[in-house]
Amino acid sequence: MKTLETMYWLRLGTGIAAALACVGYGLATGTITSTVFSTNTFINGLSIALITYILSYYILKLKFVMKVEKPQQIVTTGIGIYFLSWIVLWALLYTILAGPPPEATL
Repeated sequence: MKTLETMYWLRLGTGIAAALACVGYGLATGTITSTVFSTNTFINGLSIALITYILSYYILKLKFVMKVEKPQQIVTTGIGIYFLSWIVLWALLYTILAGPPPEATL
């Protein structure tokens, strides 16, 4: 497998791990509820995702800096799949764990 392909698939896996970390944080703090989705929940999740992406950049930089043509490729390779996999899996797991909203009484 080529270097950029390896970095792409590593970013996909890192996006999945970031989504699992966001769900774990939500479960630990009790913010996953079916009644309210607050802005703080999204900001906390986005912060976890950004920190995870930055950490993955430094790890990939240590491993692949001599194997790519331009160092900027380490930052840009897989950024789309990372955030797409993170937001899709996080939303899916959040929805499954939160459950349906409570029934309204008339």
